[in-house]
Amino acid sequence: MSETRKRAIGHREEIHWPSLVAAIASISAVGIAIGLGLPLLSIIMEKRGISSTMIGLNSAMAGIAAMIAAPITTKLAHTWGVAQTMIVAVFLAAASSLGFYYATDFWMWFPLRLVFHGATTTLFILSEFWINAAAPPSRRGLVMGIYATVLSIGFAAGPFLFSMVGSDGVLPFSIGAFAILLAAVPVYIARKESPALHEKPEMHFFRYIFLVPTATAAVFVFGAVEVGGLSLLPIFATRSGFSEAQSALLLTVMGVGNMAFQIPLGLLSDRLKDRRPLLGILATVGMAGALLLPAISGNWLAMATILLFWGGCVSGLYTIGLSHLGSRLTGSDLAAANAAFIFCYAVGTVAGPQVVGAAIDMGGTSGFAWSIAGFFALYVLLSAARLLFKSKRA
Repeated sequence: MSETRKRAIGHREEIHWPSLVAAIASISAVGIAIGLGLPLLSIIMEKRGISSTMIGLNSAMAGIAAMIAAPITTKLAHTWGVAQTMIVAVFLAAASSLGFYYATDFWMWFPLRLVFHGATTTLFILSEFWINAAAPPSRRGLVMGIYATVLSIGFAAGPFLFSMVGSDGVLPFSIGAFAILLAAVPVYIARKESPALHEKPEMHFFRYIFLVPTATAAVFVFGAVEVGGLSLLPIFATRSGFSEAQSALLLTVMGVGNMAFQIPLGLLSDRLKDRRPLLGILATVGMAGALLLPAISGNWLAMATILLFWGGCVSGLYTIGLSHLGSRLTGSDLAAANAAFIFCYAVGTVAGPQVVGAAIDMGGTSGFAWSIAGFFALYVLLSAARLLFKSKRA
């Protein structure tokens, strides 16, 4: 075997684990806190007699906060450094998480939501930039699959903790704040390993949205389908004749699909020179699965089977889209594009529930499936157009 070949294999297999463990561990701790906090806050607002409209409006502050934080995160990291910015964001998120308990007036929860979700958005952007920068190109899909799987476990652990501690007293808020503070530990330990941003991004923030459109459109569809689907799937299921317990179990099945498929999809993407066809295939499978839902709505087992694979395909748009982004850009451009990536996700989380909810009101239960399929169809068309444009240009 030639020396060049040996060096290539060594480079391919070299994964910078200290950086990856720090970034993945920190964001997973935040995932636990978010998974605990979202149902906790909703239940407390319900107990206080807050209207559903106001609960929805307060919850929507998460997407607004993400859209505000995304454009400025790279600038902050360039000024203070990636690790330092993450540590400041950890303390802001922890303080605001605990602040919900002491904020007696409901209006206070709006600025607290802005601070909490703005800080966690910063953590997501910089963690994913760190992970993308530390992952070797030939193993990027595997690394992103590991990240997505661990993060999914963190999100799943949050509701489990909530089921154990309930919503009374300061304890659940303290647990959430403590989990977020734990995120600072691996970041501080590996602070010298964090990627440096010596140069400012070359373009205006919003231009990065269109720089790698296959990735940013993928995460927009993911955000719309994930939040719109998860929020309104129980309504679709109960109107189709299933019990609340059966409807909740369908969400669990989707979650299992999310966790189970990310590493295999990541490994598959590492074998591809161009990840865009894989993204198109995932969207096509997602569209087909959505269109099948009305036809199998009377069969719980068939629906669960479809949702198992469908959930994996939906999350694959995020994982593979992030890998594709990392394969195209480096340095400050990658950090800025990662911020644009999260921005598009936030836009999707705001748009998805609105479109899917309106579709259900207009078209009944079938409107749920058609609207979800519509998001996927938009991406399939974009993906096909990009590949066609590439072939013509070649």
